Parts: sequence; C-alpha cells; structure tokens
Amino acid sequence: MAAPWRTILKGLLRQTSSSKSSRNVKNYYTYSHEPFHPLKRQPVWQTAQEAVSVIKSDDVVFVHGAAATPLKLVSAMTEHGKAAQLSNVRVCHIHTEGPAAYTQPDCEGIFRSNSFFIGSNCREAVNDGRADCVPIFLSEIPLLFHRRIINIDVALVQVSPPDKHGFCSLGTSVDCARAAVINAKYIIGQVNPCMPRTFGDGVIHKSHFDAMVDGIDNLPEHKPKKRTEVENEIGRLIAENLVDNGATLQMGIGNIPDAVLASLKGHKDLGIHSEMFSDGVVDLVEAGCITNTHKKYHPGKIVGSFIVGTRRLFDFVDNNPFVVMCDVSFVNNIPIIAQNPKVTAINSCIEVDLTGQVVSDSIGTRMYSGVGGQVDFIRGAAVGRDGLGKPILAMPSTTSRGESKIVPFLKQGGGVVTTRAHLHYLVTEWGIAYLFGKNLRQRAYALIGIAHPDHREALEKAAFDRLKCMPSPE
Repeated sequence: MAAPWRTILKGLLRQTSSSKSSRNVKNYYTYSHEPFHPLKRQPVWQTAQEAVSVIKSDDVVFVHGAAATPLKLVSAMTEHGKAAQLSNVRVCHIHTEGPAAYTQPDCEGIFRSNSFFIGSNCREAVNDGRADCVPIFLSEIPLLFHRRIINIDVALVQVSPPDKHGFCSLGTSVDCARAAVINAKYIIGQVNPCMPRTFGDGVIHKSHFDAMVDGIDNLPEHKPKKRTEVENEIGRLIAENLVDNGATLQMGIGNIPDAVLASLKGHKDLGIHSEMFSDGVVDLVEAGCITNTHKKYHPGKIVGSFIVGTRRLFDFVDNNPFVVMCDVSFVNNIPIIAQNPKVTAINSCIEVDLTGQVVSDSIGTRMYSGVGGQVDFIRGAAVGRDGLGKPILAMPSTTSRGESKIVPFLKQGGGVVTTRAHLHYLVTEWGIAYLFGKNLRQRAYALIGIAHPDHREALEKAAFDRLKCMPSPE
C-alpha cells in the first residue's frame, strides 16, 4: 500500500498535470531525477504480464538494448498489446536482441518501433515501412530524453539483483539506458542473476523502480564469426602500421575490429575508451597488452558504454573494478575522447566514393544499421590533444559478389555518415590510403591504389570523367 505522503503527492500531480493519467507523471518527482540515492519506497514485485499492463495506447516505451534486452518484458509487452487491443505504442531503443515480435506485421498499428541504431531484428520492419529509425550520433541519444524531445512513459530495463544495500546494475548496457531511466515516468526492471554487476554510471537503487519482475534468463550472446583471410589481412595492416604502443583504442562492431584486436598481441600499454567492446578485449587483457596506464580519463581502467559478446565477456566484466561502464554522452564526448593519448578509432564502413564520402548505415536506400559512434570517435581521434590520433575506417575492397566497394558515385539513397572532410585513413586488404589534406585528384589516386586490382582501370577512367583530370599523387 502506498505511503500517505505518496498518495497525497499523486493527488497533487493529478490536479496539476495535463497528462493522460497519474501513472504518466513520475510518482515521486515532477522532473528528471538521479536514480542513485535510496528512497523511502519499495518496488512492487509482479509477474511480467502484471507489470507491463500499465502500458496504454499512445505510450512511449523505452527498451534496454544489446545484451541487456529484457526479453521476458518485451514478450509480455507484445502479448499485452495484442490482448488489450492497444494502438500507437511507440517503442524506442538502440539495437536490441531477440525476435522483437512487436515489429511483426500482426502488430502493425499496435506498436511502432523507433530505432536509434537498427538491429537485425528490426531491419525488415524499417525497410518495409512498419518501423522508424532516427539518424543520430550515439553521443546525442541521451539528449532526446533530457530535452523531452522523446517523453518516455514506461522504461523496460534489465538489471542485476539488488545487493545488500539495495543497489542494482544496468550491467552490460549503460549507454542511453541511464538517461532513459532518469527521465521515464514509470520504470519496470527485469531482475536477472545472469546480468553482470558493473561499476560506473549504471548503478540504480531498487527504490527507483515502480515494478520488478523475476527474470532469470541467459543473456543473448554474440559468438565470434569466422573471419575471412581478407578481414585478417586488414586487421594485420592496421595493427602493424597504425596502432602504436600506448594507444587508446576504440573499436566498432564486426569482424574487422575483431581482426585488429587479434593482431595486437605484441603491443604494450594499450588503453580502452570505447562505446562498446567484445571478447577480443579479454584476450588482450590476459596477454598483458591492455594496462590503460596512459589514459587521461579513468587511467588504469577500461571505459565502455555497452558490451556485445559471449558469456566469457559477461563474466569478465562482472564485479570487475578494472572495467567502468559509463553514460554514452560521456564516453562518446569528443573533447573527452581527444584528451586521451594516441586515440586510435577503428570502424567499419559499407561504401566509399572516389572523393572520400563514406556510407556506413545503409546499402542504397535500404537502411542497415545507424550512425552510431563512428563520427564521435573519428572526430575525437582527429582532434586529439597530442596530435597523434588516428581515425581509421576499414572495409574489404569488394562485396561478396565481387563488386568494388570503392565507387565513382555512391548508390542512390546511400547515407553519408562520415563526410569526405572527416575521412583520414581508409584501409582495405590492398593497403592504407591516407587522405587528410589531400585534394580530390590526390584522394582518387590514393583510393584507387587500395581498390581491388580488377576494378582499378575502370575507377581511373571514372575518376577522369568525374574530375576532368587524371588522378595523381602530386
């Protein structure tokens, strides 16, 4: 039963609010709040079905992402939406795991997904017009909540069990989830003993939850994919030529960043300040390559915002003070990134034209992923205080069908994530092109030099047709 003070406050809020119901105003705050200190209240323990029954038509629901996706709550929400015949429930998130059943055709009109970074489970719905996506820098997603551009009615998150002091952890994904919890009107937690307890910004006291659900379940894992010889060669080129001892690393998602990590076993005193990391970091820690000694922010500690990997990675970060998981608005803040030594940002891309425009979130008009943290770290590395940063993008020179990924013109509808002015290093299995300070003629020459040999003659002709002069290094 609610305490008298809480009942009185709810009544006052109901009188002063124009919201749909008292549930849509935070029970004990009128504005955003810091979810750390204990409150004189307790969450209600419910089944998943009972907890999500608060979701109503026209609500905005935030769903915790990546390995932290609260699968039991998401499933219960989907069934509740169908059974209660809800409409226009907007579900916002970065990439999530699991089937995302709320994006299926039988949920059209009930739910509409809004991705800040598209996962494979939402890609079809986005490209079929049943779901939306927001082009946005990863560092700026929290601003959507803090500035009330997106008003969250209900947040569904997954947390570790409360410790003896009542504190839970957002575990594997702090990213934008912390900002969502700060600003949500109603918070439901799936409490999972399999969720690692991490240090940093993801700590939340149980008293800030409105409802908690017993939700023991294995976290979704991403098993390492078998790398190709091309990917391993790209990793070797980057590791041997562009990563210095003492560098601060950021790695995006995929086989190429993983290939770089696998090639760094001979390096010393590396640091990690990255929006995400995967199992390859554990190998480097065990090899003694990662010490974080020279970093300016959180020296001696790995800094991340979310992780994607296997149970081995989850166990590594669990209760490990060597790892600090922080709000993505801090991790991906360009001035903060730039103060670390020898910032080396390694990200993948999809297509690059002869002037250096980079497509990373789409294949033609087909949306594929998102802007993510690529530009945040490309800029952080480029403007590093020590002048030794290296912004690196990498890709195989050809598609699986043998088409060149270095092209005269981008495919119609292709989205430029990294502009030609942002691109410094591009790496393929054929070499490294350094483009900073080069004019269009020089850029075309350098990029043709790392294209697949089968396509170089055609690219050279296309460059002449486009630039009205021959590509040249001078």
